[in-house]
Amino acid sequence: MGLLQNILAVLVVLGLLVTFHEFGHFWVARRCGVKVLRFSVGFGKPFWSTTDRHGTEFAVAAIPLGGYVKMLDEREAPVPEDQLDQAFNRKSVWARIAIVAAGPLANFLLALVAYWALFVAGTTTVAPIVGDITPDSPAYEAGLPEGAEITAIQSDPVRSWEEVNLKLISLIGYSGELAVEARPEGASQARDYALPVQSYLARQDPPQPLESLGFMPWRPSVPAVIGQVVDGDAAAEAGLEPGDRIVSIDGAPVTDWAAFVSIIRESGGRTLELGVERDDASMALSLVPQRKPLENGAEVGYIGAGVTPVDWPEALLREVRYGPLEAVGQAFSRTGEMIVLTVDAIRKMLVGLISPSNLSGPITIAQISGDSARAGMEAFVGFLAYLSISLGVLNLLPIPVLDGGHLLYYFIEVVRGRPVSERAQAMGLRIGLAMIGTLMVMALYFDLMRLW
Repeated sequence: MGLLQNILAVLVVLGLLVTFHEFGHFWVARRCGVKVLRFSVGFGKPFWSTTDRHGTEFAVAAIPLGGYVKMLDEREAPVPEDQLDQAFNRKSVWARIAIVAAGPLANFLLALVAYWALFVAGTTTVAPIVGDITPDSPAYEAGLPEGAEITAIQSDPVRSWEEVNLKLISLIGYSGELAVEARPEGASQARDYALPVQSYLARQDPPQPLESLGFMPWRPSVPAVIGQVVDGDAAAEAGLEPGDRIVSIDGAPVTDWAAFVSIIRESGGRTLELGVERDDASMALSLVPQRKPLENGAEVGYIGAGVTPVDWPEALLREVRYGPLEAVGQAFSRTGEMIVLTVDAIRKMLVGLISPSNLSGPITIAQISGDSARAGMEAFVGFLAYLSISLGVLNLLPIPVLDGGHLLYYFIEVVRGRPVSERAQAMGLRIGLAMIGTLMVMALYFDLMRLW
């Protein structure tokens, strides 16, 4: 069922993103007087198509990993004399720039609408309360107290752990004193704390923004009660069922879920004797955690079970909601922040501050799409907006075969006063295909590493 949900979720996500992207090209091309021959969602042979009164074929093809808009163009096929004025290559350079740029801009618009809908509907976030502090860490040295609520980082206000993490991720490579403003438990005013960092999160795989500063989010005590069991994994084979409370392991009491998980992770392949309470009755079960390899070559124990969720205290929940007009400004602000964050992440990956293993391909996208769909509409829409921004930014990279590569050629044409030669474009196409092919292989490789 999980695999089916992942597949359906990624089809919905990619379908929406591709449709909006290509519709941007299509809509502007029509407004510029270019004849559109085909609007296709997916590649390969269409399994559904229809033609409108303008002669444009709208198709859905079998390979849902992209799409395209095919326009009338003398460079691709002979054009009838009476249709030359509708050919893409006959339009002014500024019209061609507008048509090509419209795809990525449509992705940014989709993200803007998604964020606007989230802000109007309202989102519930958890206040960023500091939990355990690691001794001799930057947070410890700065005197950041447990129980304090983080209110700003580098003078930028934050209201949730999501905003805290986004701000910290944007500081990858930072050296100096990281300014954290936090309100200690019971205090009425926030105080400033300077956390000393050196090349913060640089080349860390994967980045751990909070752990690197030496603190964890505060979480309510979570009892060791099984919430979900994955069929075929160790927990199911041992006979564990949803609702079971783990009270001991090898005779030692289990205090909470975190302690249970810690023992499981350290016990791959070893037989554990569990003391379990089920329906007010006590029983003993034998559990052998599976060994699960990590990307760094280490192994951890894994049993295929989830925890029963607990309710957060009402005092720590923050509802973020705006009126329709105010939400427009907030949506523009969030979209702009995410665009800048994505561009900066690409830059830092190129200079070596971020590991290339953070690249994600179709497998990871499918998993995250499924997880966000199961987490609810709020998480799914937020992920859709983020992925739409990523697609828009990536398409604007100045790599031939991408929209950004075509825009590069057209801006060179503006400066030189004549188009880039066919030979130069053909060479650029080969280079671009090699670059994109390499990135796709790398992303798929890291996908498989995460999966295994």
